[in-house]
Amino acid sequence: MTPVTLLAAEQKSAEVTDWAARIGWLVGLALFVALVYWLMREGWKWRGTLQGDLPELPTAPEDLGPAKLSMSGRYHGSTTAGQWLDRIVAHGLGTRSRVELTLTDAGLDVVRPGATDFFIPAEALREALLGKGIAGKVLSEGGLLVVTWAHGDKLIDSGFRSDHAAEHNEWVDTLNSLINKSIETIDTEGAR
Repeated sequence: MTPVTLLAAEQKSAEVTDWAARIGWLVGLALFVALVYWLMREGWKWRGTLQGDLPELPTAPEDLGPAKLSMSGRYHGSTTAGQWLDRIVAHGLGTRSRVELTLTDAGLDVVRPGATDFFIPAEALREALLGKGIAGKVLSEGGLLVVTWAHGDKLIDSGFRSDHAAEHNEWVDTLNSLINKSIETIDTEGAR
């Protein structure tokens, strides 16, 4: 055979696409993705059911008093204290949102547009520290204000990130000062 004949013999027409098989694969993939999302949603609802023993969140009193600090930023979620992956979803605590925090002598007012607001009384506050992650959200070292507080018989860590990260240190110092003042007040009242 001559080279021209070899070239002509090697050239074939393009294979015809099997559209039915492609459409079948796409439908199967879409159904698989829908199943995964449905399972994730059911898991979220189940977690909320398991945490149903958590009492209702306190609301802010009418008169909070003068604000010591205020901050706007993001609420990243709440977890069981010390277990940064054990997200609490009951009562909307698992919903990430924008946040406006106001600290007064009465406690910490957490206002979340589009989500459930709550209030942490001063006597429920346990600790404030700088962290780097909560509820699956990992940030740079010290990029997260983590507030530990008691609710019912459970200790909860709530994570906040200010729009201005430089504010975090002042928040930690002021919160811990308020916590220590509350502990001293309880100790002196208990000694009477």
